[in-house]
Amino acid sequence: MLFDLLLVATGLVILIFAGDALVKGAVNLALRLGLPALVVSLTVVAFGTSAPELLVSIQAILDGAPGLALGNVVGSNTANVLLVLGIPALIATLHTASHDTRRDYLYMLAASFLFIAFCLSGQLVWWHGIVLLLVLAGILAATFLASRGEEVELEGAEPGMSGKRLSVYLVLGLVGLPLGANLLVDGATSIARVLGVSETVIGLTLVAIGTSLPELATTVMAALRRHADVALGNVIGSNLFNLLGIMGVAVLVGPVPVDAAFLHKDLWVMLAATLLLIPFVFMARDITRRWGVALSALYGGYLVWALT
Repeated sequence: MLFDLLLVATGLVILIFAGDALVKGAVNLALRLGLPALVVSLTVVAFGTSAPELLVSIQAILDGAPGLALGNVVGSNTANVLLVLGIPALIATLHTASHDTRRDYLYMLAASFLFIAFCLSGQLVWWHGIVLLLVLAGILAATFLASRGEEVELEGAEPGMSGKRLSVYLVLGLVGLPLGANLLVDGATSIARVLGVSETVIGLTLVAIGTSLPELATTVMAALRRHADVALGNVIGSNLFNLLGIMGVAVLVGPVPVDAAFLHKDLWVMLAATLLLIPFVFMARDITRRWGVALSALYGGYLVWALT
């Protein structure tokens, strides 16, 4: 058990650093090739920051643990709302009211309903993945058309980065991501066997929290510096990519059965967490410390419920 936890922790650390390296390398390569910053933001950065979750999901399916992949995505979306927004709000109020996220939120809400509808069939298969990816492509195209002319600041962009350094970042990312994913999945599935719980439950809890750590760390640091005003938009974007991009690609690798218990509980918890964002999106409410306590407590209660 201790060795398995060490595998999970090592895999998470490698995933975090490899994902960061891949984003830096890919962003600067794309800019060097002359791609507009907005296009890079909507594609390279978005997919790059989701690379750890994507690799974990693909590895889980290849290792015969598809429930872990599904649990990872749904659990990450729940954790992103309740944990990634809740804990930083305990430190300082997140001034989310100053940012208009209504359009992106409606996209995420529609993606959630579509994803749940597919899950109700009992198994996610290849054609579900194609539909999810086509919807994502449509959203990206609509966002690009609506955002043309806007200036975009790309984190990790260094115009003077040398070719050698760029190559190192790309190699570290491309080698580290599958290595970290393999360690994480191996450790998580072993823990599931030892505890006598399903891979889905481990995906919903341990793996989901682990793959949400980069978003949580970023938002906590932003809250400490009083610059967490874009946290809500980041969570919405991450959740949208999880449902459409990660699961879209994952089910092309292999079918993902949807456990009956999953249909009765976890999908609806994810949807309820999504609906909790309505006051912050449409009513210009900031996420205060009081909200932070409520969101964090709800996530703690959900973890207890999921594990029991």
